[in-house]
Amino acid sequence: QDAGYRTIIVQPTHLYNGEEYTDLCSYVRGLNAITTIKKKYTPFVKLVIGRPALGKCGPVYDYHKDMEVAAKALASDVQLAEKEGAALVYMGHGNEFYSTAIYAEFQQVMRRTYPKARIFIGTVEGFPSLADVVSAVTHSRIRKVVLKPLMIVAGDHANNDMAGDDEDSWKNTFKRAGVRVKCVIHGLGENMNWDEIYVNHIKDVARDNDIAL
Repeated sequence: QDAGYRTIIVQPTHLYNGEEYTDLCSYVRGLNAITTIKKKYTPFVKLVIGRPALGKCGPVYDYHKDMEVAAKALASDVQLAEKEGAALVYMGHGNEFYSTAIYAEFQQVMRRTYPKARIFIGTVEGFPSLADVVSAVTHSRIRKVVLKPLMIVAGDHANNDMAGDDEDSWKNTFKRAGVRVKCVIHGLGENMNWDEIYVNHIKDVARDNDIAL
């Protein structure tokens, strides 16, 4: 606003329609609710928000299709796991308060997209938990996994919760279960195909609101 922009597209890099995205939408609605007698004092002419990577419920964009696009963007991860002769295990962030069942649904989408691959998704918080994933992996008699963060940035969670040396890290929990581990510390933001998802969501929300890019 200080720079003179009065048409704003907010494109979050959230994975799905969870707690933080819901709060962000609330902030946008709140700013849009500001009305002034004189239009020139209204903060924004247009302030809109794009959908997260895995989409959101609604009549305009089918979130199932968004998940299919997201799954295809992760082809290089699947290829890496296959090269390693390992299953692919993602660590998502999750949430203790908001439903995280979208991770379980996305796991099924990944498996349909790559039927020959062995793919599992767990979360730091919520469902599916690390215990759920370890149980599923060992039940499938898998002996090696490639661990990757299902997060935009490979930061604290990736380096410590996933690949850290603490006893309760994902890496060491799998090792105690007799599973060999290869940790890959790269966030989704380093994947150009994933970045393209957000670019396309910006284009969608711009078109829907008659905003020229």
